[in-house]
Amino acid sequence: MSIKDKAERAAVDAAVCGLLKYVGNDTPEDRAQKLQKIVDLAQKIMGDGYQASTFDTVRKMLKDPENKWVRFFNSMLDDVNFNVARYQILNLAYQAAVCGTREIRANRIKYGCNIPWLILLDPTSACNLQCTGCWAAEYGHKLNLSFEEMDQIVTQGKELGIYFYMFTGGEPLVRREDIIRLCRKHHECAFSTYTNGTLIDEEFCKKAVEVGNLSFSISVEGFEETNDSRRGKGTFARIMHGMDLLKQYGLLFGVSICYTSKNVETVVSDEFIDLLIEKGCKYGWYFNYMPVGNDADPSLIATPAQREYMYHRIREIRGWESGKQIFVMDFQNDGEYVGGCIAGGRNYFHINANGDAEPCVFVHYSSANIRRDSLLDCLRQPLFMAYRDNQPFNDNHLRPCPMLENPEALQRMVEETGAHSTDLEAPEDVHALCGKCQAYADAWAPTAEKLWDSKEHFAPKYDNHKDRQREFLDTKIGQKAYKKAMGN
Repeated sequence: MSIKDKAERAAVDAAVCGLLKYVGNDTPEDRAQKLQKIVDLAQKIMGDGYQASTFDTVRKMLKDPENKWVRFFNSMLDDVNFNVARYQILNLAYQAAVCGTREIRANRIKYGCNIPWLILLDPTSACNLQCTGCWAAEYGHKLNLSFEEMDQIVTQGKELGIYFYMFTGGEPLVRREDIIRLCRKHHECAFSTYTNGTLIDEEFCKKAVEVGNLSFSISVEGFEETNDSRRGKGTFARIMHGMDLLKQYGLLFGVSICYTSKNVETVVSDEFIDLLIEKGCKYGWYFNYMPVGNDADPSLIATPAQREYMYHRIREIRGWESGKQIFVMDFQNDGEYVGGCIAGGRNYFHINANGDAEPCVFVHYSSANIRRDSLLDCLRQPLFMAYRDNQPFNDNHLRPCPMLENPEALQRMVEETGAHSTDLEAPEDVHALCGKCQAYADAWAPTAEKLWDSKEHFAPKYDNHKDRQREFLDTKIGQKAYKKAMGN
């Protein structure tokens, strides 16, 4: 980070602290008035990167104190610790979303490959639970990335403009001391961890508050009976206790939910969503069960009718009129908001605990490893370049995945690039994996087409990465960022 960048960050930090204090103890009505002024200022600073209608929508929303998103924002101010809020805004909103986005988009052009906004990495493959159908369990339980290796991943990532890192596993909190150490050293980055929630205690919460730049996504599969049938007896109670501690210490957290043919209705029910909100969850990530691994059960994939229900229900929960003060997103069914598949380094990729750079947490194939290859070389590996050349894999972004909905695409890319299975316990042939997905892909296609043709969509259609590059270079911000990346 240059001296100029450090000075700008320091100025933004001072402004963020000032704004949090400015609105922190006000009534909701007074906050709304002050936030109107903040929106005006934000438009002056970031206006070239966003449509004017975006800021107008926020202004309109703030005029209604009973609007669910206004109440949601107020709950964030009331519930989240000052230091945590400070670093989430400074690192995730400013450093990653504003500065980082400009850098990575310029570097994509400079280096001719996908460069992500986010990297998922596994500190360990070890876990204190043995959940049925867990894709991570396919790696075994003896693999670890050293602190030095994780440090190098983040260091190289920052050079490319990547300031957001998520820990997966295994159970990442098996390595919680190293996670805190990493958060502390790279204090300008945003970190988040997926966790089963059972290893959260008060001592760890205090350290997380101190660093401020760590958030949590807790894995849960429904109420006690449903959850514990997959994750083990007593797990639900331990998860609820973990949530209580996170809320008590003002840490930012949400849930990560795998929906299956067995739990679809439960995990989006009013009763379950209300429980999550009561516990302090601010967001929820939903994803379809993926039949990864030789022992995976394809019958657990949600049926087309169940997935269609999820499509409508997720939109209802986060809708303006639902009253549910939680932000939810469905990775598969919200493809229109991100232009289809985001893996292969387009917006994210995954480094497992053996160092293999994989296009996706569910796609365990690679020909690059962080222990012998630089981060940039991992992004330039043939499989990732094939992802780049073929994205989006379907013009219908309700069929985004090259494995689940377009299995012929993944099979072709793995074969053509010579990528190998990264599963050290029981390598899975790509033909077998894609074969398990074909029946579902065929069954889902008619429903996906019906839904896709039934409405206008949020995002414009991108044919390929070249369209996104042209759009970026058409802006003043893009031109400036590209010149900076090229050293001009």
